[in-house]
Amino acid sequence: MELETWLLDADPAIRWQVLNDLTDAPSDQVTAERRRVATEGWGRRLLDARGADGRWAAGAWAPAGWSWELGEPQPWSSTLWVLESLYDLGIPPDDPYMAETVALLDVHARWEYEDRPYWSGEVDSCINGRTIRAGAYFGADVSRIVAYCAEDQQPDGGWNCFRLEGDGSVRSSFDSTLAVLEGLLEYEQSTGLSTRELRARGEEYLLERMLLRRRSDGQVVDDAYLRFPFPPRWRYDVLRALEYFRLTGSRPDPRTAEAVQIVRDRRGADGRWPAEYDDPGAVQLDLEAPLGEPSRWNTLRALRVLRWVDDAEAGGAEGS
Repeated sequence: MELETWLLDADPAIRWQVLNDLTDAPSDQVTAERRRVATEGWGRRLLDARGADGRWAAGAWAPAGWSWELGEPQPWSSTLWVLESLYDLGIPPDDPYMAETVALLDVHARWEYEDRPYWSGEVDSCINGRTIRAGAYFGADVSRIVAYCAEDQQPDGGWNCFRLEGDGSVRSSFDSTLAVLEGLLEYEQSTGLSTRELRARGEEYLLERMLLRRRSDGQVVDDAYLRFPFPPRWRYDVLRALEYFRLTGSRPDPRTAEAVQIVRDRRGADGRWPAEYDDPGAVQLDLEAPLGEPSRWNTLRALRVLRWVDDAEAGGAEGS
């Protein structure tokens, strides 16, 4: 109860998800709390930062005027990344301000790459995955990006942002693959149009690698996959991957067991999970606790993943 009280002593964006995913609160209570996300706290502050043309920081992927040549860390204050945060906060998909935003972006927003229309997507699969996810959720027509992702899928079943750079990568990456999978899942759930065949191949790419290991030598691909940044942005980690599989509604695959144990092991003695990444780039708003301090986001996400796993195991034991 003490942990639940701590989680609920938070912004409405966290409270409604705790009520929905951990406490089984009545649906009307969850809905009422969720509606508050657009009118107060983090959600309202992010919405208020939007420009009259529907963009944040006057840019799509990056703020207007920013480039790598400046020697500054990549900023996260532009449209793509704010839409991702609004999705994660759970602003209701029928919110009228977001409907207006979708329409404005269709008219005014262009990608920095080749000046492409915003809802037509980019060539970078990580960017496309994020754009599909938020766009489908908030009612944009992202069908052209979904079609491009079908063409962009690698022979091994995943995706890679660097496929079109240099000689072109012929192997997928964990980061790109999960980003596209998240987008395709939201597209299917929001529109009712199946992406199952595409997702099945991408899911198998991750599962046959246990969500963290190279298939070639069995080594962990990157120790960063074992830490849990929030917001994750383009970064892959095993908690984020498990969240994806939870949202598919399927039972946990046995090949996720190592990743699940990593999540369990990162829990502190006080029952909470810490904030594990301090991103140096500029943001519209800090959503996470300081590095090393207890994180409500990570605790919420970890607890609902473990609940999904434990409920499945309990159900299996009862049926045996």
